[in-house]
Amino acid sequence: MDHLAAAEQQMVSERMRKKLNEVNLAAQSQLAPVQDHINFTLQQSYFKCAYECFDRRRKQEEISNCVEHCSVPVLNAQQHFENEMAKFQERLNRSLMVCQDKFEAAKLQRVGTDAINDLESCVNKSIEDNMKTLPHLVGRLKASFSISDQTK
Repeated sequence: MDHLAAAEQQMVSERMRKKLNEVNLAAQSQLAPVQDHINFTLQQSYFKCAYECFDRRRKQEEISNCVEHCSVPVLNAQQHFENEMAKFQERLNRSLMVCQDKFEAAKLQRVGTDAINDLESCVNKSIEDNMKTLPHLVGRLKASFSISDQTK
């Protein structure tokens, strides 16, 4: 029976890996317009601004300060994006840890197959619940970066 339980646990682990990969792909897809805005629109503005800083009449320190000033919007946007993604990941991790804790408790009670099924069900629900928050996260990011839905 231990061999059967190990094989079943292996299958569940593989299904969970696939599910987490789906979350990753969905997040990348939904967040693409935001990343595009940061990586291209804001970076382009930065380089245009920084280019204007290079004037032979300016001192090196003035040029450096000017370039640094130009980098603020893109750095702030990247930091905001990374913070939001870290919070999303943290919420997902916490909900998955709850599932893992329930599974460990069920294993101690020797519930077996039911524990594995409950784990898989809990993980699926956690992932589904977190996936539902993605559109709201994307909307908040778009609003904070003034990205309209017509632009990429």
